[in-house]
This record gives sequence, structure tokens and C-alpha cells, in this order.
Amino acid sequence: RRFPTVELRAETLNGPSHVPVPSDSAFLKALLFELRLVDDHVFVEHRDTCTRINHSSVHSVSSGAGELWPVLAFQKDGLIYACLPLVEGPLEPRPPLLTVPGLSQGLALLLGIMDYVSPSRKNEGEMSAKISQLRNLLVQACPLGTPLNTDIRSLSGSLEDIQEMPTDKDQPAWRSNTYKGKPQVNVCITEKVNCMQYDQRDVVDTWQVYGAVNCKCDIEGAAPNVTLTLNLPSNGAPLQDIVVHHCVTSVDPAMLMSSSAEPLDDSVYNGPYKFPFIPPSDSFNLCYYTSQVPVPPILGSYQLVEEGSQIKITVNLKLHESIKNSFEYCEAHITFFNRGPIAQLEHKVSYGQLDVSREKSLLVWVIGQKFPKSLEVSLTGTVSFGTAGKEHPTDYVCTGNTAYVKLRFRIPDFTLTGCYVDQHSVQIFVPGKPKITASRELISSDYYIWNSKAPAPMVYKPL
Repeated sequence: RRFPTVELRAETLNGPSHVPVPSDSAFLKALLFELRLVDDHVFVEHRDTCTRINHSSVHSVSSGAGELWPVLAFQKDGLIYACLPLVEGPLEPRPPLLTVPGLSQGLALLLGIMDYVSPSRKNEGEMSAKISQLRNLLVQACPLGTPLNTDIRSLSGSLEDIQEMPTDKDQPAWRSNTYKGKPQVNVCITEKVNCMQYDQRDVVDTWQVYGAVNCKCDIEGAAPNVTLTLNLPSNGAPLQDIVVHHCVTSVDPAMLMSSSAEPLDDSVYNGPYKFPFIPPSDSFNLCYYTSQVPVPPILGSYQLVEEGSQIKITVNLKLHESIKNSFEYCEAHITFFNRGPIAQLEHKVSYGQLDVSREKSLLVWVIGQKFPKSLEVSLTGTVSFGTAGKEHPTDYVCTGNTAYVKLRFRIPDFTLTGCYVDQHSVQIFVPGKPKITASRELISSDYYIWNSKAPAPMVYKPL
């Protein structure tokens, strides 16, 4: 969707550095080229040089009239989400990203669209119907090009059903409708853990925890006040880099000052973390945070050695004793890149079972819902391969013996930081006794254990 009002403002505000937006087809062609989705085998210096490394989703896209910047674009589940935010000022020299408010507004809008579209990605008919409704929804979410409501799921798909502005002057714009019924609040803390383990002396293993607190508040009234408190146990890892939803009315400044860029000290803020807010009508993420936990949940080592036409693999995993030994699922995926189908497999597992994928290029070690009493499991095996075909996975990084094991797991009713919601501390200033439901979970995200017998891409290596 294009907004002529925004393009006119850009022409006025950007002055001589303004680059007009090309036609839709020309813009799409240029964007696909920038994202390396076409002509990726061709080296283009301005795009592929090692001196230009993108650390964000903000791109500069070449058009016939010049460089379009900032183009916000990312891929998710086979779709590209992109927008061109307005920069309210000259483009030369380029302003720092943090000084462009349109970037955060555009990202919020794209994430809202992704949240609306992505649940239907496996149903082509449903996906087409949702995308056809997007144009009408953007009229409501982004009139005249300014995002007012980025929660696309909460909007009506019909233009006839667009609600008038609330007559109650106390009702905030993000409460699009009012609820009738018994008050209830559902809160879910989801923590995701990333990990890179190398099992090498000169390389430091890294891991990060990212948390999100999702809320759904069904409460009567135009502007109900809710206060939610996050707590940590005495040995819990402090929350850092906290970002709150715009509906939060006030927070302790010390809470927002805790940054993972600074080393932890005794003065770090470790809660309780109080969030007073006026909730939107639909579910929303109250806050996001990171944390520096002392150990990863599962420690592992992986050894892959090539011997003639066969390879020998050894995988050892150990669940840390502080982690709840109760999984919804726990699997180790061992993918073989740049090789043919698995022709022969001899293996021994101390626990669980080992399955070969239908494509014969992946071993799935199903550990199950519990580790044994020793909290340690091991796998050894010998694998030989047939002739490689086009259907077998390739990878530019995983060549030779450079390979990894990827762990997938989910632990319900557990967080790595120990963060939890005390149901009795949730305050709702409305008549009637509300029903409070609180849950939490720990999910693996990018959790890799690299082959210690081969070089691996390093996140950090000492000089």
C-alpha cells in the first residue's frame, strides 16, 4: 500500500536528498536483489563486500533515481515483510537509526501484520483470504500512513464495521472495544534460550535468554487499571534490557537502566518488577527482557570424525541439576549437509531412541520428556552415505567436518531466570473477584553444539 500523503511529506522534509519511490514492480525487483533472493550467485561489491555487514533489518535499496533508505525488511516463514518509513528531515548525512521514530512504528506495524498472517501459513486458502483483507485492515490501522493500531488481529476485516472513536474521553485509543462479563486475566511468561557450544579450550561458549510476558485482560470498563508484578527467587538472574508496551503508565527508572552491555554488580535491580497499565482489548506483550544466566540448561559435546567412506559421531548431553527435569519434548537433530542419503547406520544410545528422516539426511534423537537419574545421555554411531542428489541439504558453512547438533526442547512451568507471576499480586481496580491464570515456559531457540573436531563459526574468540 502506498500513501501519497507520506510521499509528499518525504519530498518536502528530505529536500534535495529525496529519492522518489519507484513503481511496485521495480521496488520489488530491487528489494529481492538486495535481500539476495535473486542473483545470489553473482558478487556485487556494494551488497556483498565483507566491509558491509548488516546487523539490522534496515536496508538501502538501489532504484533508478538513487538509494532508497531506510527500507525495513525481513523474512519469516517464506514471506517478506517490508515498509519504507518516513525520515522527518534530511537524509544526508544519514541520521542514526535510533533517531528515526518511523522505524520503530514501521517495525511494530510489520510485526502486527506478521502476527495476523503467520498462523495461516500452512493453509493456502486461509492465507489468501487474510492477505486480501489486509488492504481494508491497513485503512484502520494506518490511516493516511501513520500507524495508530498495530494489533492487526484485533481489527475488523469489514470497512462497514469500523467503530467510531470512543465517546468516553478516558478510554485510550488502544482499547478498541469494551468487554462484558466476569473479569479474567491470563499471563504467560515465555523465555527462549539461544546457545553456541564448541567444547574447545580457546573458544568461549555463549548463551542468551530472551523473555516476553504476554497478557490477555478481559475486564469491563473504558480504562481499567491493572498492576502486574514479576518476581524472582533469591538466586534468580536479574532481568535486563527491559522494553515495555506503550500501555504501561509508569515504571521504576532503575528497572529500565539495567543493561546487558554493562557487567552485573551488586547494585543491579533484581525486582520486584511492577507494571501498572491500562490493557488493550486483545492479547499483547506487556514487556520484553534479556538476562545473563550463569549456565545453559543443557551442556553438550559433539564429535564427528571422517574415516574413509564412513563418519563416526559421538554426542554427549548433560542436563544441569538446577533445571526442571520435565519436558514437553526434547530432541537432538543431527543434519548431514553436502552429503548423499544415509545408506547405513550403526548406533547405540544410552537413552531415548534414534530415528532417520524420510529424506535420509537427518538423524533425530528423541530423548523424550525426562533425562535419566544421572542427568546424562550419550549417542555413538557410524554412518555411511550414498551418492548426493539435488534434494539433499547443502550449506556453505557446514563443509568438511564442520557440523552441528541442534537441540529442540520445551519445559512447561519453568523459566531459566526463575521469573514468575504471583497471582495474588495482580491488582485489578474493578468490582468483582477476577480470575487470574499464570503460566510460564522455557523454549530452545537457536541452540547449537558444534563439532569440536573441526573449525566452527565463532561468536567470540579471544585475541
